[in-house]
Amino acid sequence: MNNNASNTSLPEVFSPDFLLGNIGAPFMIGLAVGYFAKKMLRTALFLGGAAVVLLFAGEYYGVVQITDAELQNVATTATHVAKSSGDFLVQRLSGITSKGVTGAAGFFTGFKLG
Repeated sequence: MNNNASNTSLPEVFSPDFLLGNIGAPFMIGLAVGYFAKKMLRTALFLGGAAVVLLFAGEYYGVVQITDAELQNVATTATHVAKSSGDFLVQRLSGITSKGVTGAAGFFTGFKLG
């Protein structure tokens, strides 16, 4: 009789409600956030590259003066901001479920797909 009691709790772990609520939904949320983050990163890099090209053209025509140190400082700052925002998203997604694995896995999957 004790064997049947342990078997009744086992199917609850594999029930659709448990799987969808604890694994499926956080994974899909992470997937959507990761996909969006990758697209926004690509857009930001495109706009940043366009700004640098415009600055180079302005420097060529004598409108602005840019030093290599200033350009490297801006690139370092932008890299730090992108890393901290990525870390924030992963940390926030990890808090959706008790284990936090499915949200983060969904984020990295979505980031790769994006």
